[in-house]
Amino acid sequence: MMKKSLGKRSLSTLLVVLTALTLTLGGCSSKKAGDDAAGNTDATENASSDVNSEAGGAGDTAADDLSQIIIGIPQDIDSMDPHIAKSAGTREVLFNVYEGLVKPDSDGNLQPAIASEYAISDDAKVYTFTLRDGVKFHDGSTVTVADVKYSIERNAGTDGSDPLISAFSNIESVETPDDKTVVMTLKEANTEFLAYMTVAIIPEANSDPEGNPVGTGPYKFVSRSPQENVILTKFDEYWGEGAYIKDITLKVEANADSIVMDLEGGSIDMYARVTSAQVAQLSDKFEIFEGTMNLVQALYLNNAKEPFDNEKVRQALCYAIDPQTIMDFVSDGKGFEIGSSMFPSFGKYFDQSLNDTYNQDIEKAKALLAEAGYPNGFDFTITVPSNYTQHVDTAQVLVEEFKEIGVNATIQEVEWNTWLDDVYTNRNFQSTVVGVDASTLTAYALLSRFSSEAHNNFINYKNADYDAALEAAINSVDDAEKTAKYKECERILSETAANVYIQDLPEFVALNKKFTGYTFYPLYAQDYSKLRPAQ
Repeated sequence: MMKKSLGKRSLSTLLVVLTALTLTLGGCSSKKAGDDAAGNTDATENASSDVNSEAGGAGDTAADDLSQIIIGIPQDIDSMDPHIAKSAGTREVLFNVYEGLVKPDSDGNLQPAIASEYAISDDAKVYTFTLRDGVKFHDGSTVTVADVKYSIERNAGTDGSDPLISAFSNIESVETPDDKTVVMTLKEANTEFLAYMTVAIIPEANSDPEGNPVGTGPYKFVSRSPQENVILTKFDEYWGEGAYIKDITLKVEANADSIVMDLEGGSIDMYARVTSAQVAQLSDKFEIFEGTMNLVQALYLNNAKEPFDNEKVRQALCYAIDPQTIMDFVSDGKGFEIGSSMFPSFGKYFDQSLNDTYNQDIEKAKALLAEAGYPNGFDFTITVPSNYTQHVDTAQVLVEEFKEIGVNATIQEVEWNTWLDDVYTNRNFQSTVVGVDASTLTAYALLSRFSSEAHNNFINYKNADYDAALEAAINSVDDAEKTAKYKECERILSETAANVYIQDLPEFVALNKKFTGYTFYPLYAQDYSKLRPAQ
């Protein structure tokens, strides 16, 4: 999208207004780099700020014992059961506890994990896996083909329940011809199916994966104190390259003003996704790693709620905004503009030309509103999870930009669990600013949620042309055709203004220089096994 002026308000005026909003907006605690605040963060205020009695004391850990590290996380885990975990923040933690038959590396390639090798039939309908010898679960038992079959069928809903992974509804059978081999036969060809084999393999004998999490990853579960912390420890019998640091405490950072203070004070050693303002406040005892979050940040619109059931209204909002202005305010101009539900690290699937579907045009936005029956604008609510500063800040800019077209938006900040229940699960919202990630390294993982009947279609988007293009992409075994169909899906989302697309946010990771080894992945993941003492 080309940079446009803000019409009646200059960028400097907008920034003054928004800086004032950060001080007055109920529940908002984000501030800009120039503000004289001790810290900026993204969470609610009900977790203990001292979890260190269970970890030996964070200050002592940072100073004396590099076998332990305290990592701040923005929200509590929503489930320790890897098959029902909802949020990206949960999945990135469980990445260290569970593994699939294959797992992604930091370059986005799928590498053998619990399986030592695999073969795919020419028609892309039969996937055969050979189990790696001697892979142990955290309870000491050895992974068997029965465990693999159980884990796959649990996600496929073979007991008559809905599939936990929609792509698994395509599984016709899971067979175990011997104690080393698992053969999956699909109903329809799917050249992307290997990416779904990152699904966690868990023991068939474990009847309570929520209360007794058992995986095969480099770290095993020790304990969890809800709204306070999750404690992991190194799994000494891990089949692969072992972790460097023995004990990890994941501390829920629930005070929105405490992250910088906790980093500097030593009660946490690392925090991923600090804001640019927080980066500016940190001392030189921290190394800052910079990447992108690998997500689609947008103003997600409930297409089943008035007035967002009107395509012209949605298009008007798209014409009202300037993503660069948002990036300037939220992250000092960093970030990567996007025009649909795809982000740049997906390479061939990303269509940068869609950034220009809606170049900011205030008069065109007003005209569309008039055509839609809203010549005087309307009022609506933006529900935002308060534990994500970047999304709250983005919502503030949107409020100001929408005023230019006579639309009045009100921000409603809610706790993360409330957002999950009300917005994501029950779809009881008008709009929300969040980032949506991909659970696997497939275009399908990002785009399937917008098919009309998808269980996770939380914006209630329905479009027959989109459904047809997605189905064609799924069924194609020709890579060029598949890519073209996925891009058609992206174009339809953009042109019908399914959402108001903004950016793939920049990611800043603060790590105490006593540690090193932080590694970015092309999906939402944190690999704690790569962290190590710097000395």
